[in-house]
Formats: sequence, structure tokens, C-alpha cells
Amino acid sequence: MDDVSVSENIAAKEAVSKDDVDIAIIGGGLVGASLACALAPLIDRYRLRVAVIEAAPLSISKASTSHELAYQPSFDARASAIAQGSRVHFERLGVWTRMAEQAESIRCIHVSQRGSWGATRLEADELGVEALGYVLPNAWMGRVLHQRLAEMALEWHCPAKVDTIVPTAKGHRLTLSQGRTVEARLTVLADGGRSGLKERLGIASQARPYGQQAIIANLEVSRPHQGVAYERFTSQGPMALLPLSGNRMELVWTHPQGADEAIMNAGDGDFLAWLQQAFGDRAGRFRRVGQRHRYPLSLVTAEEPVRPGLAVLGNAAHALHPVAGQGFNLALRGVMDLVTVLAESLALNRTLGGLDALSAFEARRARDRRNVIRFSDGLIRLFGIDQPLLAHARGAGLVGLNLAGPLRRTLARRAMGLER
Repeated sequence: MDDVSVSENIAAKEAVSKDDVDIAIIGGGLVGASLACALAPLIDRYRLRVAVIEAAPLSISKASTSHELAYQPSFDARASAIAQGSRVHFERLGVWTRMAEQAESIRCIHVSQRGSWGATRLEADELGVEALGYVLPNAWMGRVLHQRLAEMALEWHCPAKVDTIVPTAKGHRLTLSQGRTVEARLTVLADGGRSGLKERLGIASQARPYGQQAIIANLEVSRPHQGVAYERFTSQGPMALLPLSGNRMELVWTHPQGADEAIMNAGDGDFLAWLQQAFGDRAGRFRRVGQRHRYPLSLVTAEEPVRPGLAVLGNAAHALHPVAGQGFNLALRGVMDLVTVLAESLALNRTLGGLDALSAFEARRARDRRNVIRFSDGLIRLFGIDQPLLAHARGAGLVGLNLAGPLRRTLARRAMGLER
């Protein structure tokens, strides 16, 4: 790539951009950037005009385009669990080799219930794979994706917001905060659902609150994690620990609404003591905690994720409980399915963003989404029932699952995103 900054590259492309585009991607985060990367072969083959509209300014300088540039995430860097199936998708996009430089492998998933002797382990070796999944800093994933996008023939509007979005006979008309108007044959909402665009289009969402708050923080543990991820179910709510580089792990700890206040406001010493009591010693001793974040948890699904000339992806389409770690992996499969449908439409010279193709895409997504919700939401609700007899039954079930090889392997393949 030429020795120019990403911002200079973007500015040059904006200077020659036109108002009419084939595809407008609203949101340049992980989902929107993954979609733009996945469109690269279609852009080259069919000379598609693709615009990316991102509200936040990009902060990538020309130095960051160097492959050798040192990267050191902060202790508090947020991270995501990437399933084995998502690794395959990133390999197809040509970005996995670079992403893998900061990836921590998950070689075992340990599932347990507090107060019960039952537990089960899902092992990568048993599945014959290098890892069940990977944990990557979100900032690193975004950086690698944006470096790839800087090499592509995209039209950037950044920073820019969509002030209005109006359906037209040929797609949608987007009026941007910059004062420009973009006419798009296909518009993809990948903005996380926080912009209010869904609501302005009259797309409702079903929301089922869990009555829980998730507390997210990074921890330092006293011994190497050896690539083990933990999911532990307690009477207060589920918790997860994901392996990070060094002796760090990312914590997702859920509490009933209101019960999280004391945990959030506690000093580090009290926080670590309470966590140790709730989790036990399987991961070693918790020695340091970073900045804590929290947010309310709900199961949210958009009721109308496709319309003529419109598709909704990522958190704008669905928001899941974070403990099962399925949200981004589900979104990435949606990205790849959409690109497959678009490739088929272009090969047959059909209208880009036509309702027939998008309806077929949504039928495939709906099946996958139902299966993931049944898997993740079912776990949360099953283990969330605080009843002694049921707790004993769950413990026995975990032991039985640990003994039943075929069933355990099926569960592992679903967690890896290799079965829909």
C-alpha cells in the first residue's frame, strides 16, 4: 500500500465520490467493516459503488499501516470471543493472519454451577481443532479491518451521521449531516441500533429484559489460564471468564437489576474478594481488576430485518445475552450470508436489494437466529431458576454431559459456530 494515511486516502475518495451508490453501509464498526471487506470481490468484479457512513472519526494514522508497528493493548481493552467458524470467515476475507497476531486461543470451555459438584469440559483436542475459539481485542480487530478497507475502492463519509432516510422507487435516499445526499440501491443498517434509524423507518423490535446488569472488567490472575474459558452459573446470574494475553482474563458478571450497585461502587479489594467467593479458585487468585463497565441485558430482535432495498445487521438486528458469547459470531454469519445472496443476484443480473433475494437471506438468518437464541437464552433461563431440586438436577446433567461424548461434541460444535 502507498505510504499515505488512511485519512488522506479517505479524503481523496470523498473528493471524487458521487451521490448514487449501489450499497450504502451505515456504520463502520466491526460488523459494517466486515461487510465492506466481504464485498471486495463483488466491488472488483461488478464495479460496485459502495459507501461507508461512520459517525465516529477514524483515528488510524499512516504509521499504523505498517505491518511491523508494535501494538500493546491497554489493560482495560475490551475484547470479543470469536468462534472457530468466525475465524474461517475472517480467513476468507484475507484478514485473519493479521488478526491472529493478537488472538488468544480458547482450548477448553469449562462449564459449572456454583454450589454443585457437576461440571463439564469442552476440549479442542477432542474436536481435532487448534482452538474452540479465540479472544481478540475489539480495537485490534477494528484496526485490521480498517487497514484492509483503506486499500479498497470505497466511498467514505466519515465522520458523518444520517439525518434522514427515505424509501424511494430505487432504494433509499440518505441525507447526511455533512449536507450531502446519497441515493443507494441497497442500504445496510449496521450502526448497532443506537442511531434511531430503525425507529424512524418504523421498524419495531421485540425486547425481553432479563432483569440483569452485566459488569465487564479485565482481571489479572495468579497463574496462567492455559487457554481455558469459564462459564459459571450462580444464583445471582451467570458469569464468564475469557482468556487474554499474559495472565489476564475478561470478566462478564451478571447481577439482578439493582443488586449490581454495591459491586460497581466497591473498592478493588472488596470487588475481588466478592468475585473470588462467587467464582472459586479454579482460575487461581484474582489479583487486580481494571475499569468496570455495566449495561442492562435484554434479548432484542428486530421484527422486520429486511425490506426492499434495506437489510439490518448486527446489534441493530439482534442483541443477545453476552455470557454465551454468540452475538458477534451470529452477526458475522449474517454478513457472509448477505454477501452470498448479493453475489447470486448480481450473477443473475437481478435487482440489487430486491425483496425476493433479501427475503431468502432473512429466512436463512431467521433459522440461525432461532437456533442461537434457543441455545444461549435457554442456558440462561435454565440455570437462572433458583430452586434446590432443580439445581441438583442441573449438576447431575452437567456430569452426564461430561460423560456423554457425542452430546458434548455437538454442544462444542454449536459453540464454535460450525453448526446452525
